[in-house]
Amino acid sequence: MMKLAVLKETEEGENRVALIPDSIKRLSKKGFEILVETGAGSSAGYSDQEYEQCGATLVSSARKLATQADCVVKVRPPSLQEAEMLKNDSVLIAIIQSTLRHDLVKTLTEKQITSFGLDIIPRTSLAQSMDVLSSMSTISGYKAVLLAADTINRFFPMLMTAAGTIAPAKVLVLGAGVAGLMACATAKRLGGVVEAFDVRPEVKEQVRSVGAKFVEVPVSEDGSGGGGYAKEMSDEYKQKQAELISKHIAKSDVVIPTALIPGRKAPILITEEQVASMKPGSVIVDLAAEMGGNCALTQPGQTVIAHGVTIVGHSNLPSTMSFHASQMFSRNIEKFLLHLCDENGFKMNMDDEITRGSLVTKGGQVIHELTKKLMADSKI
Repeated sequence: MMKLAVLKETEEGENRVALIPDSIKRLSKKGFEILVETGAGSSAGYSDQEYEQCGATLVSSARKLATQADCVVKVRPPSLQEAEMLKNDSVLIAIIQSTLRHDLVKTLTEKQITSFGLDIIPRTSLAQSMDVLSSMSTISGYKAVLLAADTINRFFPMLMTAAGTIAPAKVLVLGAGVAGLMACATAKRLGGVVEAFDVRPEVKEQVRSVGAKFVEVPVSEDGSGGGGYAKEMSDEYKQKQAELISKHIAKSDVVIPTALIPGRKAPILITEEQVASMKPGSVIVDLAAEMGGNCALTQPGQTVIAHGVTIVGHSNLPSTMSFHASQMFSRNIEKFLLHLCDENGFKMNMDDEITRGSLVTKGGQVIHELTKKLMADSKI
C-alpha cells in the first residue's frame, strides 16, 4: 500500500491545502494510505477531525511525515529544507516552478526524487481535469475584479439616480486565457463595459461569449503558442500592440493584465507612461505579479499608488479563497494521481503525454527539457 503524505504549507500567506477530506475518502478506497500533517487544512477551513473521519492518519511532525511517505503532495514548491526531509527515491507532486527554482531541482536530483510539476501538466483535453493552473486562474480572474471594484473610486454598473445618470466603469483585460475570460465575465456581471485583448485570434469568440468586446491589433500575426499559451511576438507586432493598448488603457478605469509566458519573466505590457495616462483613481490589478508583473510599476506582493493609479500586485489570489481553491486543487491532484498510478504504484509510462510532460526529475536526472536547458545555460 502506497503511503501518501499531505504536508502543511509553510510559505507565508499560503492558506490552501493540497488534498481535502473528500478526496482523501476516495483515494483511501483506491488503496492509498494517507498521512496528513496536523493542521494542514485548518487555514482552508478543513479540520483535523474531518481528515480523521475520512480515513487519514494525522502526524504532528513534518519531518516524520516526509520520511515515512512514498509520495508527498503539496501546493507550493517545497523549501530546500522541506526537500531535504523527503525520503530518497520517493515521489513529490507540487507546483515546482522548475524553470525558476533551479536550486530546488538540484536538491531533488541529488536525493533521487521523482518529481511531477503540477504547473507543467500539458494543457490538453485529456488533462483538463488535472489542470491546476486553469483551476487557480479561474479564481484569480474572479477575485481580481472584486479587488478592482473594492478599490476603484467609482461604481461599476451604470445607474439611473435622482442625481443623474452614473456612467459604467470601463474595464480592459489584457490576455484572454482562463483568468482573463473569468475576469471579463465577472466584470460584465458587475455591470462594467468590458474589452479584452489577446495575441491569439482564436479566442475572439470566447471573449464575445462572455459579453466583452475583442480588441485586435491591425497586424496579421498569430500569437498561439504550444499548450494553450501565447508565444512571443515580432517587434512590428509589439509596436502596433503598444500603440493600440495605449489608447485603450488611457480611457479605462480598470486594467487587468494576465499575460504569462512559460519559463520566463512576465512581459511588460503597461509602461509607466501608460499608467500616467490613466485617470486618477483608476486601478490596475496585475495577475502576472508573481512572475514580475505585466505593469512596469508593479511591486509583487504589494499595492502601490503611482500617478494617482492604484496598482495591486497580489501574488497569490487563489490563497485568498482558500476553501474553494483547495477544493479545486484537490480534485485536480486526485485525478492526476489516479492517472499516474495503478494498484502497483506509479506506472511511469513515458509514452503517456501527461506523465512525460509533467515529469521534472527522475533517477537523479532532470527530465523536463526546458528546465534542463535553462539550468545548463545558467551552469547549474
